[in-house]
Amino acid sequence: MFKFKKTKANQNTTKLWTRDFTLLTLATAFGALGNIAGGFALSFLVYEETASTLASALIVALRMIPGLVMPLLLSPMMDRLPRKPFLVGCDAIAAVIYVLAGLFLKNHDFEYIHYLLFSLVIAILGSMDEMSYSAIFPRIIPKGAEEKGYTVSSMLYPVLMVVMMPISAVLYKTIGVANILLAQGVLCLLTSMTESRIRVREEIKPGTRFSFKQWWGDIKEVFGFLKFEKGLMAMTVNSAVTNGLYSGYEPLLVAFFSSMPGFTVTMYSFFSLFEVVGRSLGGVFLYKKEIPKEKKSKFALFIHLFYDTMDAALLWLPYPLMLINRTMCGFLGIQSGTMRTAAIQKYIPDDMRARINAFQSILFFAFSMVLSVGVGALGEVLDLRIVMSLCGVVSISVCLLTLFRQRKHVDRIYIVEISE
Repeated sequence: MFKFKKTKANQNTTKLWTRDFTLLTLATAFGALGNIAGGFALSFLVYEETASTLASALIVALRMIPGLVMPLLLSPMMDRLPRKPFLVGCDAIAAVIYVLAGLFLKNHDFEYIHYLLFSLVIAILGSMDEMSYSAIFPRIIPKGAEEKGYTVSSMLYPVLMVVMMPISAVLYKTIGVANILLAQGVLCLLTSMTESRIRVREEIKPGTRFSFKQWWGDIKEVFGFLKFEKGLMAMTVNSAVTNGLYSGYEPLLVAFFSSMPGFTVTMYSFFSLFEVVGRSLGGVFLYKKEIPKEKKSKFALFIHLFYDTMDAALLWLPYPLMLINRTMCGFLGIQSGTMRTAAIQKYIPDDMRARINAFQSILFFAFSMVLSVGVGALGEVLDLRIVMSLCGVVSISVCLLTLFRQRKHVDRIYIVEISE
């Protein structure tokens, strides 16, 4: 059904690992190392100090607010100004905040209110950093190497997660949270310094002084663009709904492995490992193989339907088949996500990229907040396996109503490149 060809030097001579791409990837790795270790330590610190799952949940909800608000407020400005100063500045400020937080914990007891404020500030910086990264990254990748670039980007965090999680547990017990935060501050500083050496050329667009009229005009321009982009809207809505459903899966899986006879929390921990292995293998496959443009849309649709079917069947399978299920989903999921991201970022105009990415981000956060709560509520009244299957069926239905129904327009996203 789908034929792939190996990428050879005479087929694709585009060099991916340019100076800028290498620097940005290295900076991303520094940031990821700190975020994984710091996030692990702070999560356990909050629960140990409060003994409340609600307290932890409130922090998670609080961190989502900037993801809804900041893109709407700042994305028009990011489409008019160079993105690099935002990228460098956010990490530099975060470095100072993490160092101050580490020093504070060395000399004071944990205070939940202080941590809420700290989490909100970090979430605001993280949202700005993510917006600037997603806007500048397509300019860093050499033309013709977009899928390879996004493959490397999507593989980086999961691989570092596998490496850093056990190390984070050891660091948490040995050096403590305060020292981990100090180290995270140093890693943020390294991230900022590395990003500052990127030489990407960006121009200041006309009308950079802020006014509400200009801001509203920039927002309306995006909606005017999206109004006629049926394929782009289909891909965005499908991703928002499915990602929202996926965000509700984790609590279901935790509850299932904690309560179902014959299953344990340790067995659950292997899920992420097997999925990361699958993602890594899928990333290597996509890096080495070239998928013809005209086949990408059909291949992505197949992956969506297959993935959702596997999710629907997951909790009804024996444990060994569950692990195979997750490995296959990881293998195919990274390919679908990478192809979709690369196609969209090549397709959308550069001077609207931050705003369109912001619109997608807001939609993703909104659906994640609503659907994760909805899935969790269903888990209280229905068998967990039935809830998981229902989510899979809903996801398949949305896929058919969006990607399949608008397949001609979706095909165009994968084939046509208009970003320049």
